[in-house]
Amino acid sequence: MSDTIRLRPEDDVAVAARALEAGVAVEGTRTLGLVPSGHKIALRAIAAGEPVRKYGQIIGYASEAIPAGAHVHTHNLAFRGTDHAYEFGTDLRPAPAPEMRDTFMGYRRASGVVGTRNYVAVVTSVNCSATAARRIADAFGPEELAAFPNVDGVVAYVHGTGCGMAGDGEGFEALQRVMWGYARHPNHAAVLMVGLGCEMNQIDWLLEAYGLEHSPTFQTMNIQNVAGLRRTVEAGIAKVRAMLPAADEARREPCPASDLTVALQCGGSDAWSGITANPALGHACDLLVAQGGTGVLAETPEIYGAEHLLTRRAASPEVGERLVGLVEWWEDYTARNRGSMDNNPSPGNKRGGLTTILEKSLGAAAKGGTTPLAGVYKYAEPVRARGFTFMDSPGYDPASVTGQIAGGCTLVCFTTGRGSAFGSKPAPTIKVATNSELYARMTEDMDVDAGTILSGGTTVEAKGREIYEMFLRVASGEATKSEAQGLGDHEFVPWQIGAVM
Repeated sequence: MSDTIRLRPEDDVAVAARALEAGVAVEGTRTLGLVPSGHKIALRAIAAGEPVRKYGQIIGYASEAIPAGAHVHTHNLAFRGTDHAYEFGTDLRPAPAPEMRDTFMGYRRASGVVGTRNYVAVVTSVNCSATAARRIADAFGPEELAAFPNVDGVVAYVHGTGCGMAGDGEGFEALQRVMWGYARHPNHAAVLMVGLGCEMNQIDWLLEAYGLEHSPTFQTMNIQNVAGLRRTVEAGIAKVRAMLPAADEARREPCPASDLTVALQCGGSDAWSGITANPALGHACDLLVAQGGTGVLAETPEIYGAEHLLTRRAASPEVGERLVGLVEWWEDYTARNRGSMDNNPSPGNKRGGLTTILEKSLGAAAKGGTTPLAGVYKYAEPVRARGFTFMDSPGYDPASVTGQIAGGCTLVCFTTGRGSAFGSKPAPTIKVATNSELYARMTEDMDVDAGTILSGGTTVEAKGREIYEMFLRVASGEATKSEAQGLGDHEFVPWQIGAVM
């Protein structure tokens, strides 16, 4: 493997493939000092104020004169807001028809949707009912569930909002979409919703707005109506116990890969994310789309500076305009809160070699592969289009994934370079390490090692195929590393938009 990687001929920087001392020869120049692994080296003299390119795109502007061979990072590379002339549908590359139609063993529900897991859910409307929900779910341990081998577990979805909020507007609507999405998620065989009774986020309003009806596998209750916490927990346990036999009747059956909807996520990113794991996940997304399945990219602040590449793939001007509208909303949102879009990358991202949000976004967008952008959705909105899609969300992983799952994702694929212990329910998370050192260090957490792309042991396409094939195995019941460790009970985090009152 070479000491450096230059991603495009027009790039002004190369990436150090290992820690480099001063004096190492790099493409016609020599390093002027220590450059950590994954960090950038100037390949030419760059004047102060000049744009700096990586991935063939601008990642920032020189905040001072940068000599050839210098380490390029936060001390000499500055962020500026994007100002793109957007193009729509100028880079449409439909996925080729696959040679064969793939299948997995899934749970086909009465509504026609297909799940990859079979849980009983206890969903809260407000933080005030969180303790009740936890106690209801905790009552069902391995001993009792052993009698229901087709049930993956009883899960409580609790959160810190639901009251002290406006009764309409973006925040309220987003929370209602999350609750509806979890109430009707394909990976849930039965659902019990638990509220307090006086909260702003009324369960009855949700039932009316979304046409939800009580049934043996869908029940609701409020602590105030039941007359206290203890009685609510007792009644809730009885309701779940009555649901378990019906949930256990579900059986896996062959289902086409077109029935899969996969959340495309990254967290704890490093410089290798955009070179190994994210492009490999993008190729896996292309393979899934070719089968008629759906990939859902999210984290709007983390495509900032790369959104112009996605609008070129928009299936229609309306789809492209909707994406641009989301970016403009975030620019206004951060300005109103006296923030900056460059607040991301995080300190850990920067230690891993990422300098600006523009650089991070260009790597993050690679998770979406190359096929047309078929749809753009609000946070937690049901994803109806097949193919590659985008959902608005913050970059905060638990909140983002909660929205994707509410939108219908039945699997999550999560790339990481610094390391992540993320997991999710009811949709299992597959974690992909960007480098082999991380994979070896966190082997109990990582499912796939994309670092072999750096060493030349495999290609992006071959690793993408490996990830895609893991989609099918996990969708059929194979446990991921995060599932084996029981993760997912505390990662339900609805995005809280707006003032707390």
